[in-house]
Amino acid sequence: MLNKEILIELKDYVETHLSNLVFQTFESVSYQKSEEIQNIEIEDFIKIKRQPTFNQTLFRFIDKKGDSDSDIYKRAGMDRRHFSKIRSNPEYRPGKNTVIALALALELDKKETGKLLSSAGYSLSDSDTFDLVIQFCLEKKIYDFYHVNQALDYFSLKPLIFL
Repeated sequence: MLNKEILIELKDYVETHLSNLVFQTFESVSYQKSEEIQNIEIEDFIKIKRQPTFNQTLFRFIDKKGDSDSDIYKRAGMDRRHFSKIRSNPEYRPGKNTVIALALALELDKKETGKLLSSAGYSLSDSDTFDLVIQFCLEKKIYDFYHVNQALDYFSLKPLIFL
């Protein structure tokens, strides 16, 4: 059970991040000028910019942590069939909550979680309470799903997984 001090800190964290939200306009692509992009063939552009797939990123993290696949998918609250779909289909794109559950099961830090989420096409937003609670848990190294779900429940949010 999360103690009252952690819950107060969580509430302050969420309120601070939501109140400090600054909207910025996306004026131009920072990594290249649009004129340069037009001069590159789309296949070359994709080849240059392509990042590892979710499948590749996930299994690199699993190998790095030294855990077995079954340990990870069980901790993440996934069944074997769902995990098998991720392993066997490199183009499979899981839901955001599934990616977050896997990141917590792997005990990834905020930067690693961002990389895993990005490989699946997601990110953690500073304007969404659910995402802020997850960020808080990552920063505080709260990986236990019971405690993460308790923190989400504190803000009347849907639990990450049902245990």
